[in-house]
Amino acid sequence: MYDVIIVGARVAGSATALLLARRGVKVLVVDRATFPSDTLSTHQVQLPGVSRLARWGVLDEILAAGTPVTRHVRFQQTGAEGDTVSFVGTVGEADGVDFTCCPRRTLLDRVLVDAARAAGAEVWDSAVVEQVSTRDGRVVGIAGQRKGGAAFAETATLVVGADGKHSLVAKTVAAPEYRTHPARSMACYTYWENVETSGGEVYGAPGRALGIWPTNDGRVVTYLGWPAARFGELRGDLEAAMTSTLDSFGLTERFAAATRVEPVRATPDLPNHFRRPYGPGWALVGDAGLVLDPVTGLGISDALRDAELLADAIGSGDFDGYQKARDKAARPMYDFTVRLAQMRASTPGELRMFQALADSPADADMFVGVLTGAVPLRSFMSPGYLIRLVGVGGFMRLAMSR
Repeated sequence: MYDVIIVGARVAGSATALLLARRGVKVLVVDRATFPSDTLSTHQVQLPGVSRLARWGVLDEILAAGTPVTRHVRFQQTGAEGDTVSFVGTVGEADGVDFTCCPRRTLLDRVLVDAARAAGAEVWDSAVVEQVSTRDGRVVGIAGQRKGGAAFAETATLVVGADGKHSLVAKTVAAPEYRTHPARSMACYTYWENVETSGGEVYGAPGRALGIWPTNDGRVVTYLGWPAARFGELRGDLEAAMTSTLDSFGLTERFAAATRVEPVRATPDLPNHFRRPYGPGWALVGDAGLVLDPVTGLGISDALRDAELLADAIGSGDFDGYQKARDKAARPMYDFTVRLAQMRASTPGELRMFQALADSPADADMFVGVLTGAVPLRSFMSPGYLIRLVGVGGFMRLAMSR
């Protein structure tokens, strides 16, 4: 019997296992994948996430593998009439860390899994969990099949679902959802060589969004987003849709000499919801407990945060505190993300705010700091700050457009 069984060994699961094993907890982690292996991902690790990786002693290995760091982000927004505003800001600082990074999941997940094993966690890959076992209304264990091997059944005091937005653990216990929003966008990812970039790049316009981020092996990953309703239209020729979107942001020349080195991968499966993250004998972490649109690239950093919160809750027994702390930390950017995922046209008031940011490097840094997790959203959105930035009239136009 284990103290904790974790279903899912990617970022949320392996990080939770690492932290628990270092505290002497007897942990089993089970995942159907083998490691290293890839998964559809935004890649972005925001500042608080990078800071946690550094504090846990795993960041050096990620950087040593050639993961580039990002200290500056170019932000460009185009309004409904074609008016465009752009500026560059620094990503900020958190606990001595002044960069974000976008490691490939083949690297990040493997480093965290290895660290969990080194800390004493037992990790089974290529093992499919087929059932979450319950007794008298309480989760007591799991059962499944090793790929090409024997069936297994294990018990634990606590079973943690780190098995993604379609979590079997969450489904078994019927974990209630709240603050639920349907998919607002679809996302498309691919990788390129021979694309020069001095940092991260974020572009937005009516009905489309683009992110360009440096990743391992001298490549960049591009994220493209469109309204979810267009998936049926675009899925037939994603390459053409991707090319036209790059062209619409004036990037034709930069990508003309680039080589796309991996297939285009797309998904419309981008729900937004919180789930109650605990109950008798079970808990949820990562996308199993909180999932949101990738337009703000928060998933990995949120998973690392919630792994730490859950590990603390398991130690103290305060699972209600875990839910409250998670929701308090996540809600401002969650609501912001849901609004951004609509990919509507920027209002004149918003374009005026972006122009004010372009005219003030310090304020541009603050805005980019919000996007990377260095600055609380409430600090930027406070009436006093916005009035100083755009004046009373500008603030009123912003307030009316929200």
